[in-house]
Amino acid sequence: MTRPTIGDIARQSGVSKGAVSFALNGRPGVSDATRQRILAIAEEMGWRPHSAARALRGARAGMVGLVSARPARTLGVEPFFAQIVSGLQAGLSVRGTGLQLLVVEDIAAEAAIYRRWQSENRVDGVVLFDLRSQDPRVEELERSRLPVVVLGGPGKHGNLPSVWTDDREAMLHIVDYLAALGHRRIAHVAGLPELWHTQRRIRALRDAAARLDLEGARSWPTDFSDAEGAAATRRLLSNRPRPSAIVYDSDIMAVAGLGVALEMGLRIPEDLSIVSFDDSLLARLMHPALTALSRDTFALGELLARTLLDVIDGASTTGLKLPTPNLVARESTAAPAV
Repeated sequence: MTRPTIGDIARQSGVSKGAVSFALNGRPGVSDATRQRILAIAEEMGWRPHSAARALRGARAGMVGLVSARPARTLGVEPFFAQIVSGLQAGLSVRGTGLQLLVVEDIAAEAAIYRRWQSENRVDGVVLFDLRSQDPRVEELERSRLPVVVLGGPGKHGNLPSVWTDDREAMLHIVDYLAALGHRRIAHVAGLPELWHTQRRIRALRDAAARLDLEGARSWPTDFSDAEGAAATRRLLSNRPRPSAIVYDSDIMAVAGLGVALEMGLRIPEDLSIVSFDDSLLARLMHPALTALSRDTFALGELLARTLLDVIDGASTTGLKLPTPNLVARESTAAPAV
């Protein structure tokens, strides 16, 4: 089937192409009855505005874009990402705006997507995800005319507005809690090492180790997948002395780590305490239930949507810091047995 045109709608409606153009663009020049008839025929024919023509006249696309350069296999099982996307779509739907999600192989491909979206007027704005410490996408988007909101900070996002939580403060809460229980050998199964929030968590553990005189506190970067989370846990628990507590950067890795610990005959939490940076239903349904940093990730997605829609409407904002997530102690943490 070929794409229906204004000419097709005009022939079906029995009016001129000019009258169809007036009706479709909400301009005066046709009666209300004629406008409604033309719109009904256009809807029946499946007509949609051409993106290039829409770009020329500066009309809104009614879409917001989100591009991820993480491995698609990790996103498919990541509750945090799923909740963010769900909240985003819910917040956008209130204003009749859709979400266009793409997964690409790297951030160079991501930058190319932004350039194409802008030139073709495909989206009205974008959410920048997974902020890097040296992030070329920030400069790319600053040069563009696309409204942007960054999920991440503080800093490293240039002049773009951001919504962020303090990952350093969150990690310090976790380490202080574990140290208060008596843990001195604390390991960290981290996410992608180039991500800004991963680096802030790693540095926070290092600083806390010096302040609290912890033994051999270290971080093991991964790709956030359950496979790498399990492999890192197996290496850590094979060392001597092994850690008495492990902090995971995602709940999917924490669950994988729990499985490895049980497989190796460890008791949770007597032999090993486990803490997750994310708190989803998955963490709460495990046995033992996982101690985790808890926040409403769906509401965070809704906030991102509202903030971006405000920026698209011309509002001026620099950023918004959210409260540090609460640490919820459950069955996976206790004082070390020895």
